[in-house]
Amino acid sequence: MCIYTTPAQLCILYTFRSSNYFAYLSIHPSMMKTLSLMISGLALASFFLFGAQSARITFTNNCPNTIWPGTLTADQKPQLSTTGFELASKASTSLDAQAPWKGRFWARTRCTTDASGRFSCATADCASGQVTCNGNGAVPPASLVEINIVENGGQDFYDVSLVDGFNLPVSVSTEGGSGECKTSSCQANVNAVCPAELQLKAADGSVIACKSACTAFNQPQYCCTGAFDKPETCPPTNYSMIFENQCPQAYSYAYDDVNSTFTCSGAPNYVITFCP
Repeated sequence: MCIYTTPAQLCILYTFRSSNYFAYLSIHPSMMKTLSLMISGLALASFFLFGAQSARITFTNNCPNTIWPGTLTADQKPQLSTTGFELASKASTSLDAQAPWKGRFWARTRCTTDASGRFSCATADCASGQVTCNGNGAVPPASLVEINIVENGGQDFYDVSLVDGFNLPVSVSTEGGSGECKTSSCQANVNAVCPAELQLKAADGSVIACKSACTAFNQPQYCCTGAFDKPETCPPTNYSMIFENQCPQAYSYAYDDVNSTFTCSGAPNYVITFCP
């Protein structure tokens, strides 16, 4: 059987054998360029529809002072378009993360630049000497947001983590997507109840961050290492329960999985709010 668009231009011949059929395509030279352009266009459209999924991550600063968010990509993957930036009070900005992607975000506070041009922060500094962190993570204590974005609209994972301590309240919520897609949040000021042995103080004596017991004491029972490297042997401690009681949705220690891991499918975008 032949189907013509115009005489002698396009012929498709179907031959049936048993349960199979074979298709033969005969194309007139005058149609070759047009068909080639059509195929190229379809391939390009498919790339944008299915091969270039990304998530938009919006950062909002509801704190009364300027902060300097930092970003870190995991698994040795290329970093995002910026690894650190200044964000004024009540301001917002966005970055795009190409799926698959996983990494973490945090906010640095009380940052200054010295006479030599070196940039540093009193909390959650990334020790790069610059506003950009350039692949460095936050120096504890730091409140962290962790996001794992998967391909093809699969199930993303995200959380707020206080495993490395606390410096600012923070939340992460989704826009769009399907499934649970709940907000993970630590809205409390943990610094206000931080015990003396975990406190990080500014020069004026004010408490500006709260260390985890692992950071403060570097003991296996607090870090869930060595003989304590399993959930069965590393239960919550009195110190981790301080963080848990203030922020029950956040990770308070390494094996605090039950109420602290959040999921969302269908390629959502994310909003990270500091001082929610």
